Amino acid sequence: MNRYLISFDDGSMDHIPEADFPTVGEETRAVVRDAKTAGVWIFGGGLLHQQATVVGTDGSITPGPDPNIKLGLGGFCILEVASHEDALAWAARFAAACRCPQEIREIMYDPES
Repeated sequence: MNRYLISFDDGSMDHIPEADFPTVGEETRAVVRDAKTAGVWIFGGGLLHQQATVVGTDGSITPGPDPNIKLGLGGFCILEVASHEDALAWAARFAAACRCPQEIREIMYDPES
């Protein structure tokens, strides 16, 4: 089994009218429930608009996000599935529910995690 990060950028859902958010939220939570039932859900959630703090390599702390990064992360989930094709299928379901494109990245295997 491989783990995948499925994510979307901050602002990707800005086109959705405020009145539609309850429906979008319920449809997205329905996909999450299906992923849990299927046993592929590891963790996930949405992030507040650009609410970040940057901790530098020297330990310095500054308000974020990092100005060198164009887009922040808007939301994500980590799934453990049998194949890349399975990850694509789940991402398609999240894209439809969230009304925005999803990015998929395979997480490198680490025997310690």
